[in-house]
Amino acid sequence: MDAAGYEAWYVTPRGRWVAETEFTLLLELLDLPPGASVLDVGCGTGQFTRRLATAGYTATGIDPDLERIAYARRHSAGTESYLTGDGTRLAFADKQFDAAIAVASLCFVEDQRGFVREMRRVARRRIVLGLLNRHSLLYLEKGRGGNQGGYRGAHWHSLAEAQALLNGLNMDGVRHGSAVFLPNGGSLAQAVERVLPARLPLGGFLAIAATPVSLQVTPPLTPTLYALKGALPEGEGPCPLPPPGEGPGMRENKR
Repeated sequence: MDAAGYEAWYVTPRGRWVAETEFTLLLELLDLPPGASVLDVGCGTGQFTRRLATAGYTATGIDPDLERIAYARRHSAGTESYLTGDGTRLAFADKQFDAAIAVASLCFVEDQRGFVREMRRVARRRIVLGLLNRHSLLYLEKGRGGNQGGYRGAHWHSLAEAQALLNGLNMDGVRHGSAVFLPNGGSLAQAVERVLPARLPLGGFLAIAATPVSLQVTPPLTPTLYALKGALPEGEGPCPLPPPGEGPGMRENKR
């Protein structure tokens, strides 16, 4: 499917509702104010990058598909930027962005751990993964027995698989949610969406977010710092401090 054909789905009533519903969940899990810098990894045609930019975020989209990046640039909201690149080898500095997101792009990547590891490396405050949910009605319609249409070749994740992608990456504050419980997008689907809680992991769109933990080396406390903290009286500890002006060899010199 070419870029224009892919984007055409988003202007249908169902496509528009699905995108808006998914984006609402992404923003909830992103939990950062407008103005934050967000990298959209595997942005494709820029559908969600544009939404981020319109919502006031400093958005950058990256994707290896030249045609889709060209489409994204032609249809830019005007403030976001687009680059070509591989999500498993991001050409950005460590912690360059406030957040990194991936909206279903991870479902089409072979090295998923490498992809998430790179997202974690370039993000200071949050990463958010948007995935296709194996435990959903959408999977029963589009994924079971061979993916159809735009889902061809996709991997569908369970919540346990999504959580496992974050293991060993020094992440904290893991949260999840799901959306698009009834995938047809009709009036009943929209009513159900308003009633069911997002924490129920049964929607076709599964999202998980986490906060990178900065590794900080805390120097050992000296006896003086212990005393300041009230942990030990001044001068006590494994290495008592000498009186002012005294030290190794000083007492002998004062005689």
